[in-house]
Amino acid sequence: MKCEKILLDEGVYLETYIADQNPWFKRKAMLVIPGGGYEFVDNFVEGDPVAQAYIPYGFNAFILRYTVDRSKAFPGQLIEASKAMKYIRDHAEEYGIDPEEVYAIGFSAGGHLCGSLATMWMRKEIRDAVPMPYGYNKPKGVILMYPVITGNPEFSHQDSFRNLLCNNNPTEEQLKSVSLENFVNEDTVPAYIAHGTGDDCVPVENSLIMANAYTKAKVPYELHIYPDRKHGFGLGNEITGQNTDYHIGENISRWVEETVIWMKTL
Repeated sequence: MKCEKILLDEGVYLETYIADQNPWFKRKAMLVIPGGGYEFVDNFVEGDPVAQAYIPYGFNAFILRYTVDRSKAFPGQLIEASKAMKYIRDHAEEYGIDPEEVYAIGFSAGGHLCGSLATMWMRKEIRDAVPMPYGYNKPKGVILMYPVITGNPEFSHQDSFRNLLCNNNPTEEQLKSVSLENFVNEDTVPAYIAHGTGDDCVPVENSLIMANAYTKAKVPYELHIYPDRKHGFGLGNEITGQNTDYHIGENISRWVEETVIWMKTL
């Protein structure tokens, strides 16, 4: 296993989990985007354990440490995620990766950034900031785990949007400009979406709203809603359970394998 820290930009880097190369097997790649409300990056639940979980399924993994704590406003983080995608594809041969099989997974606010990559990968700001072929930063599929999606005050995780926009009182228009359901169209990346009905931090309506947008746009997606599960369950097992029963369960501990099955359908 090769683990490195790759600097992408000032204060922004990738942590790699690269399995020993097999001469007759090309691995897929997973860009892992932990959550943390755009205030911090949650490594212990949504970073290292997730990256390691995908290795046995034929992936190499890359954890993105993106800008948080109001050091940069959106779309700065989306540009950083695009730089991460470019790095992975630029080094695909070196890492034994199939460049056509690059995916991304995001949790909570990291799910918002991952969903931004799925819906806004073609934005002009990205093309101006990151020299690369059109679509080079587009994942083949994304996995959105209990994601922050909408700026609608009734359902939004408001602190995430305040931190993302570097503004304690964002306007309705500013919130709409980062509400992902507004950007789902035929160019959007297919998604696997999962959430718990007991989430009292990021309401389950976020995932339902996103699924509805995918339905209207006729973009493939798979939706899993877990009864009573709360926010931040990570892998759903003892490794990320934080000694709380509501973060551990047989139903939620199978999602990694289920996403691998889903990715084979794309």
